[in-house]
Amino acid sequence: MIKAPNTMPRLLGLSAIALGLAMSPIASSSVEAKTVGGAEMSAQKNIVENASKSNDHETLVKAVKAAGLVDTLSGKGPFTVFAPTDAAFDKLPKGTLASLLKPENKDQLAKILTYHVVPTEAMSAAVAKMIKDDNGAHAIPTVAGGKIIAKMKGDSITLTDESGNTARVTIADVKQSNGVIHVIDHVLLPKS
Repeated sequence: MIKAPNTMPRLLGLSAIALGLAMSPIASSSVEAKTVGGAEMSAQKNIVENASKSNDHETLVKAVKAAGLVDTLSGKGPFTVFAPTDAAFDKLPKGTLASLLKPENKDQLAKILTYHVVPTEAMSAAVAKMIKDDNGAHAIPTVAGGKIIAKMKGDSITLTDESGNTARVTIADVKQSNGVIHVIDHVLLPKS
């Protein structure tokens, strides 16, 4: 069984790595309210509060609760969350999600979920600039300890996990009181 990292010390340690991202003037630019999963997202609400309103993120919210990450993702942040939709979770092999939601797999679930979290606020324009500055591929360190590789495909940002799976950002820059959510169409998986 994979052990999940203690997320709070990890968040603090990775903040220094991600400081360049947070210092970007683009990363702090304001954006208008967006609708996700039929609900308007409020920049005054935190990541968990907003995700709980989205009809497209019911599985993610259930998983965050099962992994014991509600307090962390409701915390001060800032965080960037690459938020898989319910349809993204449906693409996992049959039985995978049900298995991950079992109490005995809480640590493995937490590792997968924190692999979708970056300990800074990264708006899409800042990510796109880093991709360009890094000659087309930028490695992003995650709270889980692994990296995801960000690239551009046309006007869209794609993210490739350590297992070779690629997700596309379908809705970018959903501002939260404690960071930003980018909606993605596949679940990212760290190396096991």
